Amino acid sequence: MTSILPLMMQNIEVRRAGRAILGPLDPMVETGGALVVLGPNGSGRSTLLRVCHGIRRANAGSGAWSALRSEVDLAQAFVFQTPILLRGTAIENVIYPLVLRGESKRPACNRALKMLEDVGLKDMPNLRASVLSGGAKQKLALARGLVTRPEVLFLDEPTPSLDGRSTREIEAILTAAQAHGTKLVMATHDLGQARRIASHITFLLNGAIVETAFAEPFFAGSQTQGPQAFLKGGIVE
Repeated sequence: MTSILPLMMQNIEVRRAGRAILGPLDPMVETGGALVVLGPNGSGRSTLLRVCHGIRRANAGSGAWSALRSEVDLAQAFVFQTPILLRGTAIENVIYPLVLRGESKRPACNRALKMLEDVGLKDMPNLRASVLSGGAKQKLALARGLVTRPEVLFLDEPTPSLDGRSTREIEAILTAAQAHGTKLVMATHDLGQARRIASHITFLLNGAIVETAFAEPFFAGSQTQGPQAFLKGGIVE
């Protein structure tokens, strides 16, 4: 399949109740590395990811992937901050996107079982998703997102309320996915996590992109006032 990247967007704006909450801005998602979107609460991180993925419509502007719409839909996935899961079992959740793509039951089941093993849920295929712990639910959401081998995986705060062990396990899953060719685009408020995962940074403030940079020089010493204060733990408005 043809690569769907880069994603190029121009003059994107999202309004709520007549007020601009994002943009106008010109975000881009390029090939290679992990893109982490940083910024204080209310800066527009989640909204930006949803517009890029296509589950939130912009009020103005335009965007284009480097592939047909049908290919784009099949080559990306989204993991929400609060896992959105089906009512059935763990394996039924992971099989679901494969069935939607027309894969027959036996191969889909085999792939789902392997994916559950990869995320550390090998012994839980027949447990109902609703009874899993918070960390297990997020792993299950990742398994469902990754089982189709997406080229791009969007993640909106994937570990906000998890303990250190669960966070490390989920980051290991993401690192492995990246090694297998999945582009990560993640919003997080966790600077430690951003340092561990990011190769590129987009910093949002009040719905505007105020800095884009490679991760290493950004964390070594951003030259922009808002990110400087944010990195030092200050209040950014």
